[in-house]
Amino acid sequence: MILYHCADARSFRPLWALEELGLPYELRMLPFPPRVFAKDYLAENPLGTIPLFVEGETRMTESAAIVEYLCSRHSPGNLAVGTDEAGYGAYLNALHFGEATLTFPQTLVLRYLRLEPRERRQPQVADDYAKWFLSRLRGLARMLETSGFVAAGRFTGGDISVSYALLLAQTLGLAEEFPPVVTAYWERMQARPGFKAAKAAQAAASAGQGVEALDVAKL
Repeated sequence: MILYHCADARSFRPLWALEELGLPYELRMLPFPPRVFAKDYLAENPLGTIPLFVEGETRMTESAAIVEYLCSRHSPGNLAVGTDEAGYGAYLNALHFGEATLTFPQTLVLRYLRLEPRERRQPQVADDYAKWFLSRLRGLARMLETSGFVAAGRFTGGDISVSYALLLAQTLGLAEEFPPVVTAYWERMQARPGFKAAKAAQAAASAGQGVEALDVAKL
């Protein structure tokens, strides 16, 4: 298995899943955004986006889908939730909620507050979408009312998908506005050995491959 990855980008989801599952993989680090700073990568993924996950003939570019693939293929009944379990619907919902509802608005914050040239930045747009994201945390808080996890009463790939959105929010300086139940959940997720191993893996690979991580706080 090969994972093309930028530090703390969406590709952190499958990286975390790989570490949770203890699977062997090759991590190929790229500068962010790769479509600008690593144009040879376009031969591998014409979209120029990350992640790109490769296993044999399988090639995938959607981070939450890769998590679902890994959990279903390599961890049935553990990080995946079976179709006959009561939490199956909540599990699928969390996988997509983490990306479509929680991560998407933050990409606009990142773009219009940090990545665009200064003359093209739009602070009002960034602020509006930051508020949009924070308002959607009510949905996560509701998920956590009866359990410390988003589905099936245990840690699953759904938690990986949702928690990545919280990692991005922390990067963007939004974590101080989390509801208390979300803050407590995020602290538990960061304490997991798999999360820590993924962080260590990307740091080691970045150093070994000479790829400097983007520090959005300095933009």
